Order: sequence, then structure tokens, then C-alpha cells
Amino acid sequence: MGQYERHVFVCTSGSTCPGQGGDLVFATLKKGAAAAGLHGIVRVNHSGCMGQCGNGPMVAVYPEAVWYSHVDVPGAERILHDHLIGGQIVEDYRYVASPGDNKLPK
Repeated sequence: MGQYERHVFVCTSGSTCPGQGGDLVFATLKKGAAAAGLHGIVRVNHSGCMGQCGNGPMVAVYPEAVWYSHVDVPGAERILHDHLIGGQIVEDYRYVASPGDNKLPK
């Protein structure tokens, strides 16, 4: 593993995640991780498009390779407390799809 125990990617680009609150989800996770004392343990980054347009905002947590969809601010808070701090996957937001792009039709 790299220098962090977990690496979190939040889609803040692409055609749908920005308009669905990706920046608010990012800010919630970034500020929440810092406030929880996870500096150096959890890294939260913006990501490019994850190819799941219409299912976002998307959040991916590694090394577990857990993807979350339709994440809102309350969902980001749950991911922070339950997954990043508590180690438990938040099933209500978990995204399971076939490999590759899974964009919703416009």
C-alpha cells in the first residue's frame, strides 16, 4: 500500500457530477477527514469522470475498491464516519455495476 491507508476519489467533473453536488461531497469528505484527525491516513482527491454519468456524484474508496453512487452531503458524512473512520461499508450508497462505463441514457 502507499503512504495512506485509504485513498478517496470524488468525481467533480464530467457531464453530471458537478451539477449533482460533487463539489459539496468533496468538501464534506475533505474537511471531515481533517477534522477527524485522518491527515496522513486518508487522502481525499477530486477525480476526473468515472464513466458513470447519471449515477453520481460518485465516490470511490481504495484499497477496498468500494464505489458509492448518488452521494449527497448526508451520504458523504456517513461514508466518513462509517467507512473511513469505522471501517464499515455504507451499503445504502454502495454502487455495484458491471465493469466499464455505465452511463444512464439522457
